[in-house]
Amino acid sequence: MIEIDHVSKSYNKGAVRAVDDLTLTVPPGEIFGFLGPNGAGKTTTIKMIVGILKPDGGTIRIDGLDNRAEALRCKAMTVYVPDEPEIYERLKGREYLNFMGDVYGVSGDERRQRIEHWLEAFELTRAVADPIQTYSHGMRQKIILIAALMVKPRVMVFDEPMVGLDPRSSHLLKEAMREHCEGGGTLFFSTHIMEVAERLCDRIGIIHKGHLAACGTMADLRDQAKDKASLENIFLELTES
Repeated sequence: MIEIDHVSKSYNKGAVRAVDDLTLTVPPGEIFGFLGPNGAGKTTTIKMIVGILKPDGGTIRIDGLDNRAEALRCKAMTVYVPDEPEIYERLKGREYLNFMGDVYGVSGDERRQRIEHWLEAFELTRAVADPIQTYSHGMRQKIILIAALMVKPRVMVFDEPMVGLDPRSSHLLKEAMREHCEGGGTLFFSTHIMEVAERLCDRIGIIHKGHLAACGTMADLRDQAKDKASLENIFLELTES
């Protein structure tokens, strides 16, 4: 579970209010989509959830634990896939996966089985022996996702996880996300792909200028908008300046 309770974050000594009194809860078993225009506060919110940024005010809890007071315990049950796949380029793909397995305490037998399964699924079996610095953007995104899925965390936090993926890999990731939540996990992810959010998410939150403009199921969002044709129409209406 992710609980965000009256959280705010400013930059430039308070001149820029990136997130303003944000409150929402994502329960276990739910895929929560987080949408918003560029600069709306999506990535700032995500970085506060995973403990990279410190809120100016408010509290974030992961499975009931304050993510600042219990930072290590929260991070041990959470994986984060950023919007840019910046990883240790001089490591080989398999070295990186084993490093992540060590960080999260995944046992040897489980690690090997999971790594081989996801390498084959994402078609990286050959490339895993090569240095990451030789990978394309899409391959780097895949290796980060394989590490996240290999860990099998309780909470997944993804920032634009499908950028750079080919259609087959995107489909595979969506299936893995759904399977994670059907097993009782929690997933919070941002995306600009409206069709993916509309079809995949149990609930959707739309942030605009740091404020939560709307939150709920597709039925809930349609009740709040005049143009109910699609999530794209609802999004454009609710984020109109």
